[in-house]
Parts: sequence; structure tokens; C-alpha cells
Amino acid sequence: MMQQYLRIKAEHPSTLLFYRMGDFYELFFEDAVKAARLLGITLTQRGNANGEPIKMAGVPFHAVDQYLAKLVKLGESIAICEQIGDPATSKGPVDRKVLRVITPGTLSDADLLPAKSDRPLVAVCVLTIKKVTMVGIAWLSMASGALRLMECGGDGRAIGVRLRHELERIGPAELLIADDVDPAVASLLQEICTAHGLAAPNLRPDWHFSVADGERALLEQLEVATLSGFGCDVLQAAKGAAGALLRYARSTQATGLQHVRSLAVETEQEFIGLDAATRRNLELTETIRGQDAGAGAPTLFSMLDHCRTAMGSRLLRHWLHHARRDPAIASARHAAIGVLLCDDTGECIARILTAVPDIERITTRIALLSARPRDLAGLRGGLMQLDTLREALAASVSDARSDGGSALLGAIHAALATPHDCLGLLLRALLEEPAAMARDGGVIAAGYDADLDALRGLSENAGQFLLDLETRERSRTGIANLRVEYNRVHGFYIEVSNGQTDKVPDDYRRRQTLKNAERYITPELKAFEDKALSAQDRALSREKFLYDELLAALAPSIAVLQSIAQAVAQLDTLTALAAHAQRHGWTAPQLVPHPVVDIEQGRHPVVENQIERFIANDCNLHAERTLLLITGPNMGGKSTYMRQVALITLLAYVGSFVPAARAVIGPIDRIFTRIGAADDLAGGRSTFMVEMTESAAILNGATAHSLVLMDEVGRGTSTFDGLALAWAIARHLIETTRSFTLFATHYFELTQLPDLHPSAANVHLSAVEHRHKIVFLHAVQAGPASQSYGLQVAQLAGVPSAVIRAARKHLATLESQSLQGTPQFDLFANAATGLDVELPEDHDPEDSRHGGGAAANAAALVAALAEIDPDQQTPRSALEQLYRLKRLAAGECAE
Repeated sequence: MMQQYLRIKAEHPSTLLFYRMGDFYELFFEDAVKAARLLGITLTQRGNANGEPIKMAGVPFHAVDQYLAKLVKLGESIAICEQIGDPATSKGPVDRKVLRVITPGTLSDADLLPAKSDRPLVAVCVLTIKKVTMVGIAWLSMASGALRLMECGGDGRAIGVRLRHELERIGPAELLIADDVDPAVASLLQEICTAHGLAAPNLRPDWHFSVADGERALLEQLEVATLSGFGCDVLQAAKGAAGALLRYARSTQATGLQHVRSLAVETEQEFIGLDAATRRNLELTETIRGQDAGAGAPTLFSMLDHCRTAMGSRLLRHWLHHARRDPAIASARHAAIGVLLCDDTGECIARILTAVPDIERITTRIALLSARPRDLAGLRGGLMQLDTLREALAASVSDARSDGGSALLGAIHAALATPHDCLGLLLRALLEEPAAMARDGGVIAAGYDADLDALRGLSENAGQFLLDLETRERSRTGIANLRVEYNRVHGFYIEVSNGQTDKVPDDYRRRQTLKNAERYITPELKAFEDKALSAQDRALSREKFLYDELLAALAPSIAVLQSIAQAVAQLDTLTALAAHAQRHGWTAPQLVPHPVVDIEQGRHPVVENQIERFIANDCNLHAERTLLLITGPNMGGKSTYMRQVALITLLAYVGSFVPAARAVIGPIDRIFTRIGAADDLAGGRSTFMVEMTESAAILNGATAHSLVLMDEVGRGTSTFDGLALAWAIARHLIETTRSFTLFATHYFELTQLPDLHPSAANVHLSAVEHRHKIVFLHAVQAGPASQSYGLQVAQLAGVPSAVIRAARKHLATLESQSLQGTPQFDLFANAATGLDVELPEDHDPEDSRHGGGAAANAAALVAALAEIDPDQQTPRSALEQLYRLKRLAAGECAE
């Protein structure tokens, strides 16, 4: 047996091997040590191998799912080795075979998968074609059968940024790369895996990524003669990635991938770009602290997820992360939501959807031959709801057609046609409430199979047969106290007391002698015994055969079931969005072809549900007004205002109604955010470095159709450096990028920008102060703020009163010493008059800071002025100080 184990283990060296032995899955050697540590199970030892005890650990087969779920969550892969031979007939070890390999990216079991999100398997292939580096990405959601490809190219830095962006969008559960991939790419992928809590990339042989093999694998999987219809003819690197991905996915399943029948090719221009920082800052499905929407923390997804099916929730999550740039798609969804809001159709549909199971994942398990009886019972119940769903939708579809409304609802209505062949088979084959596992029996309905009914009849009617036999034998023999009975040791028998043995017929054969009786068997009773004792085992075997046959018979219905699942998911998501819009007074946005973001009485979709009264605000950006410079106190609502504009814009292109009285949105290609402050210790980046990295990504990637959110840029360094950077970044966004920008700052000097650039405008979040206390009004008003109210916010935060008093006193001293009426120097006086100073490219600011040139003279002059206290000067000393300042201004070194 151990030789058999070692032979199988050699085929799966990097996975934990669950080796079936009777009622347990056993693990041996290092696998046992690792499993005991990860699962908290007992580690034992038995026998010897090379003079060392064989370590072993095991889990019961009936409870294996909970252990598998824990291992998968930890990023482990598991090979399930089952007994395929009969222990009763095997002369040596029972034949065993690995029937499936469970990895984080190839999950299909309901117990192992999160219900409301996908866990895709991703492969990355890097090729150099004619001195151009191309990166192909292929990803597969095993639980739905969705296969997608994309490809990008460019220089090293651009490819790295793009690859990171796309993988963060896809969210892989497992990553496959070639074992000879470029070290820089491998390092980047390892960094991405670490950041997302994934296991290290799975290294596969480089020949698995062959372009020719990949194309053949796709043709074979999709059962087509050419890939032209899918738009991937020229995607060489993507086809290489797809080949490796399909090879790996097939190796984990004993049955192939029958449910993978479609291919989608994605491009960068298809979706509104959202990098990882933007997804995090906008809190689409996770909070800034990294909490998932299911952890109780409010996110956009958790607020909108009124879906009644898991399919709808997954589709809603996908829409939020993959808003399409094409306004026609969003407008079709807007129209559908509008139709569902016209009457109570949405509420009726929502009630019906409650009874619909996860058809998408059940269909996948049917294709992989791993569906359980209750999966099929759930599918049967869901298909029985389709006619009711179509009836509820029919009136709305009719109204939509008559007034030129939603064609989307019409397509959904058509896709919800009941597959009568599939439903009829399930109705005939399954019991009303089947057992949980096919191996336990009690799955196949009576009347479906005559042989099974006969076998069940033998077991169920044994008692009546024995009573009838006893009555006949008493009549035949004249023995009134004759009894027909059964025990586990001797089986069935006829018992006759010693005083009546002389009446026993010749066909009775003695089976056992007791003190006061004899027990006999007859040919008829022996024949019945043989049938009855084996009937239960044969019934279970027959039922298992019929269940496997049922799964195979459902295979031709996989494509139509997938189409139904997609239609149900879309209808569920649209109904959920309609319900939320109705409950919270959201309105349909208007998508237009010219550049504009015009929002009236906009609200933050999450925050408005967390507070009693939310102050709605307007935002108006257009070709002549591209940047809003936002000032105001801390805690005044600047970040909330900026995020709500981005979320309203995103929701409009997702296809949802929006939290605003009116919203007109023009073309948007990407949304960028630079919000908050956090370091990256593991990556060796300070808070300011993270800030500048994100700012660089915006300046290098934003276009005139992008929406940019910049919050307090430059605060992570010295005042002068930060202010200078903030000024330069804002000016670049106005003059060069020309993207729509919301720029929040506490640098009041920046409020001069609108004087220089008419396309910029000042707005501020209002607040009032009363007796050193602040009241936030949260209203956006035109013009710059007067102050930041930092001390008042610190007081609200609980900073000790003594510290607040000391800070207020020191603030008064600083302001009295300032040369101007504002708390900070006017660094941009030249800029305000249009006199920008052009420095040579090789100019080193450090030289001027250490006494070189006019900048050093100016710095010395400023320092000397700061040392003078006018109130302490005599006429003579004042005159001396004036001469000294004159010499400094002339560049002379004087004490």
C-alpha cells in the first residue's frame, strides 16, 4: 500500500495528497506534518520507512469538506485520491486514483467558494515579438465557465504598470507563469500575489505556454475551426497563456471542461479604468482598511446588494469593477430600471427570484459530474419558476416595446424560456426531497427505473413475504406454533418446537439446533434470503449508476442552462438597482457625447445611509471649467464631496440610477484618485513616496476624458516642497492633461490659481466658529475658505486642553511674525504677475539653498528680517539693521 501511495504522491509532489482508506482520508510523511499543523488534527505514526516511523494524520471522509475549505483558504492545493476498486475482490491493495485536484483557482464546490464573488484562475505569458514585449493574460472562472483573454505591449515600465492594473482588476485566486519568465516580471507578480494574500505564482514548464499549442487547445475546447470570430487571431501571447491555463485546469478535473464553451476578448478601451488605489479609495467592494463588503463594513457593493440570488450579487460586483465606456450599454440598463420602477413589477420579480438557486454554479457542477442530488433538486425548483418570472416580466416588456423602451428586458424575457426536456427529466428522475449524497440512496424517484423499484420492493416488502410464508407453512404442515424469523448470524429460518418436529416436511433442511427447538431452511426461503440480503446493496449500486446516468443526460442542456443563469443574474441585478433607486430617491443620469460632469444636489451613495441628514451639493465641470480647487476645514467634507462625484460618475456608466436630483455625464475613460495617507513598509516606501507614486501614475496616465481626484497633495514633506509640488501638479492637470479635476488642499496660496487659469475655480466647504468651537455646514460654496480650523478639529478629537491652549498661543506668535496677513508666505507672487522664473535643467535647488546665487541672498534676507523685532529697536539700531539688510540684498557678506 505504501508503494502505491508513494507512486501516486510522486505524480503530485507539490500538493497535499488525501489518500482514501476506508472511512478516512489519510496523509503521510511531510503531508501529515503540514496538515496537522494547518488543520489542528492529531499527528500519529505507524510502521517504518528507511528506519524512520511513518508519520500520518487523517480526517473522516464524511467531514472532509470543512477541512478542504480551510486548506483552500490558506492557499493550499489538495489532490483527492479515491478507492476505485472493490476491497472485497482485491487481492492486493485496493486500486486508487486521483479523481480531482482542488486548487484556489479551480474551485467549483459550493462549500469552498464565496457565494458573492468569483475566484478566477489566471495565466500570464510574456513574449518578445520583433523586439516588442507582449504580455498575454488569460483567466477562467471555473465556477461559471467564463474564459477571457487580453493582451498588452510596450516598454518595461509601461507593461509593468499595465500588468499590475489588469491583475488588480481581475483579482486572481491563483496565478500561473512560466518557469523561465523574466525575473523582473516574476518579481512584480510575486509582489502582486503577496499584496492580495495569494500563494506564490505557480511555475509551469515554459513549453506549456507555446502559442501553437495554445491555439490548438482553444480550438479543441471551443469546438470551432477558427478563432477569427472571437477576435483573438493576432493575440499570440494571450493564446500562449490560454494554452497553459486550459492544460492546468483540465489536469485538476477528471471529466474535462464541458462548461467552457465561450471566449471573450477584452481591451483596455472597453472599460472605465480604475487602478487599485481608486478601487480602494472609492470603497467599491472593500473599505480602505481592507474589510470585505461581507464583514459588516459599509461599501458601495454592500449598500446596493439587494439581489435575491448569488448570481445577481456576483454580477453586480462585476459591473461595479467593470463599468463599460460604451454609453449605449449603460443607457439600456437605465431604461430597464426605469421600466421596472413604473409599477410593482420589480417587487413581484424579487419575490419570485428568492426561490431560484445558483443555477450558474449548479450547471458547472453538472458539467464536472460533481453535482449533488440537492443541487439537482434546487435546479428543478428554479426552472419551475421560469414561467412565473416570464409572466411577471411580460407586461413590462410589452410596455417597453410599445414606447421604444428597454430592449434589454425583452432579451432577458426571451432567454428565460423553460427548458422542458431538462425540467421533465429532473421531475421524473428525482425524489421530492432527495438525500444529500447519492451514495446514501434515497435519490431516484419511484417509477423511474423498473429494476430499482424491484430491488427496493424486495427490501421494503420482506416483512409481508415472511408473514405470508409463515401462514402457508402452518397450513401445509399443521404446526400451529411454526414461526418464520431472521437474525444477523443465521439469516432467515423456520423455527419448530421439539414436540412438533415429526410433522416437518421432507424439503426442510436443518440449519440450527436449540435446546427446545429446531431451525430449518427451505429452498423457497433460501432463494428469498439471497435476494433480500443483497437487494439493499444492489439498490444502492443501481441508484448510483442511475444518478451518474442522469448527470450525463443533463450535459446537452449545459449551454441553455448557462444562458438562463445569465438572464436571471441580469434581471436580479437590475431589480436590485431599481429597488435601491426607489427607496432612496435616485434618478436616471443622462449620458452625453460632449465633456461635462454636471451634478445637481448630489449625495454620497454610502454616507447618505449612515447619517440622519446628508447635505447635497452640486458639481459643475465642463470644457471651460476643468478644475475645482477645494478648500475648507478638516472634517468639513472635502473627501466625501470628491468621492461622491466619482461614485456618481461611475454609477452612471455602470447603468445604475444615481443619488442626485440631476446628473449629466460626458465621456469618461478613467477615474484616478490620490486620497489619504499610508506608507508601504513591506515595499520600502514612505508615506510621501506612496503619495508621489500615485501622483505620477495620474500625471502619466490621465487624459482629457479622465476624472481626477487629488486630496492634499504635498502634505507628506516640508511646507515649501509640498506647496511647490502641489502648485506644479495642479498647473499640469490644467494646462497639459486638461482632465476634469477635483483638487482639495490646505495650501491657501493655491487659491490664486483661478487668477492665472480661467478653467480653474475655487470652492470651499463651509463652517462657522463659535467660542473656539466649530460647526461644520458641509455645504459647497463658491470661493476659497478663510482658514482650516485645525485647532478646533484637534479639540473635537480629544487633544488635551493644555495642548490646544499652547498651540493657539504659538499660532498667534507665528502669525504676528509673518510678513503678510496670511499664515504662510506668498511663494507665487511672481506667478501671480505672470513672471515665472525659468531655471536651467541642470539647476540643483540644493545649491541655492546653501548660499549659491540670488536664491541664497533672498533666503538670507528673509532670515535676517525674521530676526528683527521692530518693537525692540531704537532709532539708531533700526538704521543699522536697514544698512545690514541693504548689504545682504546686494549680496555682500556682512555680520
